[in-house]
Amino acid sequence: MIVNLDVTLRDGGYRNNFDFPLDYALHHARESVAAGMEWVEIGYRNGSFKTKPGLGRTGTGADEYIRAVAEVVPPERLCMILHPKNITEDDLGSMYEAGARLLRFCLPSATPEPGLELLSRAAELGFTTTVNITRVSQLARRRLVDLAAMSGDAGADVVYLADSNGSMHPGEVSQLVTLVRSVTDAAIGLHAHNNLGLALANAIAAIDAGATWIDSSVLGMGKGPGNLVTEQWLAYLGRRAGTEAYDLGRILSLAHRMESEIAEAAPSLPLPDLVLGHFDLSVEERAKLPVDRIADAFSAARELTAAGAR
Repeated sequence: MIVNLDVTLRDGGYRNNFDFPLDYALHHARESVAAGMEWVEIGYRNGSFKTKPGLGRTGTGADEYIRAVAEVVPPERLCMILHPKNITEDDLGSMYEAGARLLRFCLPSATPEPGLELLSRAAELGFTTTVNITRVSQLARRRLVDLAAMSGDAGADVVYLADSNGSMHPGEVSQLVTLVRSVTDAAIGLHAHNNLGLALANAIAAIDAGATWIDSSVLGMGKGPGNLVTEQWLAYLGRRAGTEAYDLGRILSLAHRMESEIAEAAPSLPLPDLVLGHFDLSVEERAKLPVDRIADAFSAARELTAAGAR
């Protein structure tokens, strides 16, 4: 069984400073779940990795916002994501009381222990938990194995491989899913970015290799060029299974409303983001590229890679 998680309200927030109007956020969560998505991720708790002033509601994830969503979405479908450095143990209880039931921990590869301690506490409170191993394309295989095993031992229900740079190809995805499955009994998930236009192919490769949790966003709205496109993914799953397990028409209607009301949701593949994906560079390296001169940006990215600027 594939577990589908809608990340639009969180990852899409990188496009509009997480400033989704409340009425739209409630509508999106309700329609996503009504269409059959198993989980809807409604935001960060206390900001992303590098926070900035003026974050909207899906970037701060306050209790009152969680409560508002929990009035229109069953708690067993409601998900929050966090960076361990941004929260305390008190946040865990507050989120649970407000209505969240799935917590996703973005695990820093260098110092995972504090995050895993919080994850264990979240599991004790009754949360379903995932560890999201970010920028997995840049991570040494030995370290990936260690993090996956540690996450499973700490009680993570799912270990996510996050292709944060959107640089991976299906063969790599298949290899990493197979590798991680060999060291943990946790389910395996994929969070795909679409810098090279391979998010759909990578998701197919992931489930063929044994992954069972897949992130996607409506219209692909997400950081940089965005994520796996929910409506494309559900259409593929319907064709694959020969049955409509999800209400694609409802998701398409949601996509139409989002496109009409959220200007930043328009699908986009900026050329500099394709360059970043090609060279496996993070979005933070974008500032080092002369993005108004794409040929020069390509050369600059090549030099950054050669210099080991990862």
